[in-house]
Amino acid sequence: MRNQRLRKVSFMEFGTIERKIHIEASAEVVFDVVSSPEHLREWWPDEAEFPAAPGGEGRIGFGNPSREGTWVRFEVVDAVPPRRFSFRWTHEEGQSAAPGNSNLVVFEIEPAGTGTILRMTESGFRERGWDEAKIAAEYAEHATGWDYYLPRLPDYAAKVAAGASA
Repeated sequence: MRNQRLRKVSFMEFGTIERKIHIEASAEVVFDVVSSPEHLREWWPDEAEFPAAPGGEGRIGFGNPSREGTWVRFEVVDAVPPRRFSFRWTHEEGQSAAPGNSNLVVFEIEPAGTGTILRMTESGFRERGWDEAKIAAEYAEHATGWDYYLPRLPDYAAKVAAGASA
């Protein structure tokens, strides 16, 4: 049942990853869940530190960063409650996030009946200047990651929504 909520749309040219998911929570709750470091930690990275405002720079961490985990740079591009949240990530330390050196993730949020449709796209793989093998590997790693993490979002958002209405 859980897998039926996540609709995969992907292009084999390794240019853009797209996912569409229905969430039984308001657009406001979904926006908070995809844009707030406190909420992100509950369904995606293990750590998140960034201001949720355009230009906000920070990082997200996977695993235990003091051991074998990794920190990834993160910069908010757009924050338009409750409709859109986007960020650039995966750029090198010491660089400002920009097209050509980072990937762009966009969450588009649309009310749908009693819930919300969330469209997630991640692009920028081809613009990085990598060879085909590196593009394919990075694309596959990110697609696998989104397939693991995004299905966790609806249940968490429903818990947040239930707490907000209690």
